[in-house]
Amino acid sequence: MKRIILIACIAVQAVVALAQQKITLEDLWVKYAFYPKAAGGFNALNDGLYYTDIEEVEKDKVLCKYELKSGKKTGDVVRQSQIRFENKELNLTTYAFSPNEDKLLLHENMENVYRRSPKANYFIYDLKSGKVSQLDAAGKQFFPHFSPDGKKVAYVRDNNLYIKNLENESTTEVTNDGKWNVIKNGWADWVYEEEFSKADYFDWSADSKYLAFVKFDERHVKEYSMDMYNGNLYPDKYTFKYPKAGEDNSIVSVHIYDVAAGKSRSIDIGDEVDIYIPRIQYTNDANTLCVQRMNRLQNKIELLFVNSQNGSSKVVLTEEAKTYIDVHDNLTFVGNKGFIWSSEMDEFNHLYYYDLNGKLINRITSGNWDVIEFKGFDEKTNTVYYISTENGAINRDVYSVKLDGKGKVRLSAQDGTTDANFANGFKYYVSTYSNGNTPPVYELRSSNGKLVKVLEDNAALRDKLKQYTFSKKEFFKFNTSEGVELNGFMIKPADFDPNKKYPVYMYAYNGPGANECNNAWDAFEMPWHQILAQNGYIVVCVDGRGTFGRGRVFKHSTYLQLGKLEVTDQLEVAKYMGNQPYVDKNRIGFQGWSYGGYMASLMITKGADLIKTAIAVAPVTNWKYYDNIYTERFMRKPKDNTSGYEDNSPVNHAKKLKGNFLLIHGSADDNVHYQNSMELAKELIKYNKPFEFMTYPNKNHGISGGLTRLHIYSKILNFVKEKL
Repeated sequence: MKRIILIACIAVQAVVALAQQKITLEDLWVKYAFYPKAAGGFNALNDGLYYTDIEEVEKDKVLCKYELKSGKKTGDVVRQSQIRFENKELNLTTYAFSPNEDKLLLHENMENVYRRSPKANYFIYDLKSGKVSQLDAAGKQFFPHFSPDGKKVAYVRDNNLYIKNLENESTTEVTNDGKWNVIKNGWADWVYEEEFSKADYFDWSADSKYLAFVKFDERHVKEYSMDMYNGNLYPDKYTFKYPKAGEDNSIVSVHIYDVAAGKSRSIDIGDEVDIYIPRIQYTNDANTLCVQRMNRLQNKIELLFVNSQNGSSKVVLTEEAKTYIDVHDNLTFVGNKGFIWSSEMDEFNHLYYYDLNGKLINRITSGNWDVIEFKGFDEKTNTVYYISTENGAINRDVYSVKLDGKGKVRLSAQDGTTDANFANGFKYYVSTYSNGNTPPVYELRSSNGKLVKVLEDNAALRDKLKQYTFSKKEFFKFNTSEGVELNGFMIKPADFDPNKKYPVYMYAYNGPGANECNNAWDAFEMPWHQILAQNGYIVVCVDGRGTFGRGRVFKHSTYLQLGKLEVTDQLEVAKYMGNQPYVDKNRIGFQGWSYGGYMASLMITKGADLIKTAIAVAPVTNWKYYDNIYTERFMRKPKDNTSGYEDNSPVNHAKKLKGNFLLIHGSADDNVHYQNSMELAKELIKYNKPFEFMTYPNKNHGISGGLTRLHIYSKILNFVKEKL
């Protein structure tokens, strides 16, 4: 009996020891030990009743078909071993169906040019004949789009637009004037891609007779060059077009290519050339193209309806604001009756229903909360699906409502963050749910929210988390001295003792319309913050003014003065935490990346009396160095808002630095240029301010690849442990 008790005690001690396992940076950035699984390969078919997924069968990948409701396998579509080109087996895991699901689009050797513009070698596999054809052997292609009838594919290569006829294998050159850093056809210039979140700028008409596209004339856009260190005697130079605040943009024009006639027609988008065309989209009427036209200040947007046959246009909707208007992808056409549009016109972002003449029929949603994302419209049931912050800015919930605004239903099962991706026909959707302390669960649900089956519950990851000293993410609210209520979360050490004093590691982004304080699982920040908690730090994140989900006034309050209110709010956080009995107010630090790096640079200078240590990664240090679409949206041009640009630029506050400062940047950052950190470093040296500076050669804004993330976070952790 004693021996049994002894063995039991040893077992318990082993379990306790296992439960106290500590997280390492290698777990996070080498093993990716806490990265959740997804419902990968799940692809709902056109009928909305079946889906496809890939199985491993006898060392072969097999694309299989299943019934959505039951999950039962109904057959095999194709094996990877069957798909061969020039005696080489193609990778099936990259598959996408043609519109009529008789072909597969596959790709190999993909490489990213910028954030949203990957290029690759694409192949078409005919499921009936088993034939494989290469889309274009002359070079890698961007954005292959099937025509709605599935008979053609439009794509971009070498800045030109092409159409491949899949019936006779012929290729048509739609444009021929494309040239690097001169003309781009159907592919956005750098600033459009980054700030309007779209890289492909062409669209097929519903009858496949027309292909509309945007041409970007970059000749007047100034260039930015980066040295690339590739082991050559002299560094290579990478030069691209980048319009900084106040500088010239690409001149854009819109064209419609008539497939049968083999000719393009320029369309009428007005006489003003200093404008933006953030979106083009065919309506359900094959002869009508919708073009969104926006002024340079980005406070006026118009919807133009264009006649595909003659290129004439008319304005059907105009929206104006005193500040700015966000570009979105919520425009949805309702048959040939009208369209759904989202707007902040009543101080909160909501959905509206208009007729095709631009006359408001009715509001679809209303209330003191924001619609975050429009998820789709089911014409058969007249039902609109969307995600909103009705349950608080830290949460995201899925709702359904009728087109007339009646019959609203919350489909989300519990508080946290829920996303929904609807299958064709809107009979089912894939629900993705997580909260601040729970990894995501993927479920198949019917359109009324009822659970059909669990696709991936990440049970293995949840079990793994129990083996480590994970502390809970605790959400809180507090009021600033100005009476502004802010949302935040806190992560305390697992052995937290309220009678002790702890240092605080603040973390934020706080850029316009971008939240970090979310009741959702964060696969990388969560374990990173746990590492800090393991080392005795309290981690705090608060979303200040300028973030979203709380209405237009809160989000737009930072207009014309980026950095002012955001820093004020974050310093209020530091004061609030410093007044807590368990906090050492002399050991408060701040870390941020990108806009967060901008914040960190201001916190350690303007807030030098409160912040002991700061880490700024890839920061903007003066808004005049950043691109014009983003910067002018919130700040207007430098010549029209001099004080707004200069008053809150870290380069102008360098002499105030007192504490410990670590500055990090990638030398090949095409987004926030390395120039920003060099200019700040120059000012710090000018005033003999000590700081540490780390450069990552050839790394872009994400500073990743290989063991780079392990290196950068090791640097940050060591700096924090030494200086905070």
